[in-house]
Amino acid sequence: MDNETKQSYKQSYTDNVELSIFNCGHEYCQPGHTWGPGVRDHYLIHLVVAGRGVYQVNGSSYTLQEGDLFLAKPNQLITYAADEVEYWGIAGLLHDLGEEQCDWEHDLSVHGPTSVEILKKEGIDDPVLFGAICAHNPKSGVKAKTKIQYALLAADPMSGFLKAVAQIYPDKKIASVKRKSVIKRFNEARFAKGANRDYMESIEFTGLMLEDLIDIGLEEMCAISDELGL
Repeated sequence: MDNETKQSYKQSYTDNVELSIFNCGHEYCQPGHTWGPGVRDHYLIHLVVAGRGVYQVNGSSYTLQEGDLFLAKPNQLITYAADEVEYWGIAGLLHDLGEEQCDWEHDLSVHGPTSVEILKKEGIDDPVLFGAICAHNPKSGVKAKTKIQYALLAADPMSGFLKAVAQIYPDKKIASVKRKSVIKRFNEARFAKGANRDYMESIEFTGLMLEDLIDIGLEEMCAISDELGL
C-alpha cells in the first residue's frame, strides 16, 4: 500500500517490557477493504476516524462508525471491513458537483473532471471517488471498469427515467409507479429517448439486474418524494 493511504511507525525494542507499543499509524481504507478472517499474535486497537464498517469476532458482528474503537486480542479469529454503501452514496451526491461551473452542454467531456478539480482544490485526494465521478460520463474519457463506476453510470440516467415515468401518471407521484410500467416504457425507444438504455443496463456488471435497479430507484426516490416534488 502506498504512503498516501497508509503511514506506519514501528519500533523493535520490546525486550524485558511487559507492555510495549511496537506499531502505530493511520490508514485510509478503500471502500470494501477487508482484513481476515485471520488471527493476530498481538493486541490490536483500531479507532475509526471516519466512515463506517463492521467488526466480526466470536461469531458476533458489530457495526462501526466514526468515533468507535475496537480491540482485537491475540489468537482470536477476527474479520474487519470498511463499508461500501455510505461511500457509494457520497459518490452519488458529488458526481454532479461541477455541473453549474462548466459548459458541459457545449463540451460534455468536462462534465465529471470539473467536479474532480473542485474536490482537489478542497484537499481531497481519492482516486476511487474521482474515477467513479468521471466514469458516470463516458465522454470524459473514463470508461467504467469497477462496480462503483458501473453503479453510478447506471443510476444516473435511471433517476431521470423514473421521474419521466412518474410524469405520465395522473397524480404524477413516484409512489404510484410500478416496476412493470417502468420496464414497459424502457422498451419503448421513443419514450425519454435521452435516457441511455445501455448505461442503465450496465448495472448488470455490479451483479444486479435491471429490475433490481428499478426497485432500488423507486424505493429511494419514494423516501425523498417531498424533496423531489414527486
